[in-house]
Formats: sequence, structure tokens, C-alpha cells
Amino acid sequence: MKILWLAGAVAGAGLLISNPYHLQLLTFIGIYTLLTLGLNMLMGYAGQISLGHAAFYGLGAYSTGILTVHFGWSPWMTLPVSVLLTAGVAYAVALPILKLKGYYLGMGTLGFGIIVFILFREWSRFTGGDSGLVGIPPLALGPWDLSSRTSFYFLVWGTVLVGLEVCRRVVNSRVGRALRAIHDSEHAASAMGIDTSRVKVHVFVLSAVFAAIAGYLYAHMVQFISPSSFDFMTSVRMVTMVVIGGMASIWGALLGASVITLLPQWLHVFMDYEMVVYGLILMLIMIFLPQGLVRGVVDLYERSRAR
Repeated sequence: MKILWLAGAVAGAGLLISNPYHLQLLTFIGIYTLLTLGLNMLMGYAGQISLGHAAFYGLGAYSTGILTVHFGWSPWMTLPVSVLLTAGVAYAVALPILKLKGYYLGMGTLGFGIIVFILFREWSRFTGGDSGLVGIPPLALGPWDLSSRTSFYFLVWGTVLVGLEVCRRVVNSRVGRALRAIHDSEHAASAMGIDTSRVKVHVFVLSAVFAAIAGYLYAHMVQFISPSSFDFMTSVRMVTMVVIGGMASIWGALLGASVITLLPQWLHVFMDYEMVVYGLILMLIMIFLPQGLVRGVVDLYERSRAR
């Protein structure tokens, strides 16, 4: 029912908003929501830290960009390739790296993200290096050009609605219960017969697929990508979105993505201190609203009613 309400709100906003800048801002919120949904499945439900998730976001963007610009592929043909390539890399990385725990897992994913970022920057023959990759073609569906702000807005948010429903079904399934058990205690989950290694690898790949789709959409929306869009700071933003919205909250992903996307519009004077601002936000949220904005606001409302 909530997804139907969101679909109605998305349709209404797309039909009523005529300002191109506002539509583009909402489209970016949709792309970041996809990123946050995948990372929330990994961090919020499975309890696995990832500080290098921007690497999968970049793999989705660069794979479609390279294939369309250098090899002349149709953008729609590159979508399954981008997803499968990113899923394969995520699977290969997950097998050894998910054996680490806690801070060591965070450092391992951070190292992976840095390696991929360096590849994006140094493999300039295909990626364009620091200058970026230009000429990525817009999306089109037969006679319909999807490069307009309104068309791309509906495409992105249609994808977000599908992603929300996929996550909802996973969370409410047997796999979702296994993820929550692993989050609470991996040893207890293993003792109950859950194949913790397999479940963690699967959710890691799922989160990477969400990031790849977001990267694909981002590349064809802006039609230009550079390594700076997939650096460590991008991974920090993604983690901040998850924490602000609420760990283990599907709808928190939407709220967290909205807050972090809109925040620079309000705090542009602090642009030179971006890392400080994000760190301060994380500190305040963890101290005063450790369950995120969604759960925190609900708790505050319930307390006010009880009084």
C-alpha cells in the first residue's frame, strides 16, 4: 500500500513540476535511493560494513559508458552487461572479504574502493582519466526519446519502485529473517543452521547490482562521468544516507537519500568543509537518533502521545 502511495506521489510530482532543475534534483534523489536501498540491505539488515560501495556504482556507469562510446553498443544492450559484470566482481570480492569482521571488513571494502577508483583514473585510454568520459548517448525507447528531464524522471522512479518492492519481498522472506539473524549474532545464526557465508555473499551481490543499475542510470542521464563521482567521499555519502534514514529501514533509504541530496542546496556555504559536515551529521544522528530519522521521529511521536 505504501508503494502505491509513493507511486501516486511520484506521478503527481512528475506531472505538476515544470522546473527542469527541480525535476533533475528529484531524479538524483531517485538514483541515490537505489544506491541506499542496496547498501541498506547489506549494512542495515545483514550488519556488514562497506566503505567502498562507490566502486560498484562506478562499475555500472563506466561499463555502459565504455561500451557505448568506444564500441558503439546500444545503451539497452549494455544494461545486462553492466549488471552481470558488477555482480561478478562483487561475487569475486565477497568470497574472501566477507570473512573479515567489524573494522577489518570496513578497511577491506575501503581498500577495494580505492583500487577501483585508481583504475578509473589511470586506465585513461578507455575511461578518459581525470578528464572524464564524454559522449555517452542518451536513452531512447523506440520513437520515444528518454533524454528529457520528465521522461528520465519517470524512468528512474519507476526503477526505484521496482527496487522497493524487491527489497520488501526479500526482507519479509526467509532470506530476510536470515539476514536479521546474522545481524544480531552470526554465531547464533550459524548454530541455527543458516549458511551465513552464502547469505552474506548473496546480499553483497544484491547490493552491488542495485549500485550498478544506479550507475547505469546516472551515466546516461548526465552523459559524462569522471572518477571523482565514484571516490571515497561518495561511499561516505552512501553510508550517511543509510544511517540518517535508518538502518534496517527500506523507507529510511528514501528519506536518507532525500536529506543528503537536498542538504548541499541548503549548506552550500560549507562546501569546503563537506567531510566535516557529514561527520558532524553522523555523530548527531548516532547520539540522538541511533535508529535513524524514520524510527526516531516515530518514537518521538509515540512519546509525545504517551505524555
